[in-house]
Amino acid sequence: MSALFHSFTSLFEILVITLVINYLLMFFWNTRSMDVVLGLLAILLAFFFAAWLNFPILHRIIGLLSNTALLGLLIIFQPEMRVALSKLSPKGRRYKEVTEFDKFLDHLGTSVYRLAEKRLGALILLENEDSLDDFARKAIQLNATFSSELLESIFDTTTPLHDGAVIIRNTTILAASVILPLAEDSLQLTRSMGTRHRAALGASQLTDAVIIIISEEAGRVSIARDGVMTPGVKIDRFKGIIRSIFTPPAPMNTNFKTKLNFRNWFQK
Repeated sequence: MSALFHSFTSLFEILVITLVINYLLMFFWNTRSMDVVLGLLAILLAFFFAAWLNFPILHRIIGLLSNTALLGLLIIFQPEMRVALSKLSPKGRRYKEVTEFDKFLDHLGTSVYRLAEKRLGALILLENEDSLDDFARKAIQLNATFSSELLESIFDTTTPLHDGAVIIRNTTILAASVILPLAEDSLQLTRSMGTRHRAALGASQLTDAVIIIISEEAGRVSIARDGVMTPGVKIDRFKGIIRSIFTPPAPMNTNFKTKLNFRNWFQK
């Protein structure tokens, strides 16, 4: 009887491990994070081979590097980890209704990466706590309801509004052809980054806006915030970063109409 119980326990343990690995692979597969996962597996293999072949110095070095790398990965991939853990929450599985923010983020992500695929340069500011009225007043006022079609048409090179940035407040495209100050400190900028990236970095140093940059030359998407540029962002990480900055509000009585904005959607 005891042997049967131990056999059942072992099978259950194997099943749990399989489910955990399957979940992790499903979450990271076909994302930029998958490259990091494969790199970690390679480091683990090197660690075990160093121990098996009795290379104490190499074993010690890999162990120290692994501890440092793990801490760095927890910081770099915090947005993805937050999304992954939220999916495990029973509450998150119970309430699956699509919110206004979910719809906005899906449409925004679709537009951004469609522009990137077409190699159409763009600069988009998502207003957060700091008002962007000073920038909007000097630009073309639109005050139009956000839509993927409108955003993409603005940055079409055949339109007069494409040269400049777009400010989005709530679910409204507030202004287009916005001129932004250029960053004085260009240490974060590479040769492949031009005036558009420098302007995004400059605006991020003055406000808490989330600034999305689409490179015309490389077709890459970058995000600037708080004076820090994150280049080459894939769509899964793009949504993870936006979600990590803004937090959805608690459910409210539908009898009350509230102003939808990023400050109410997401709290840092």
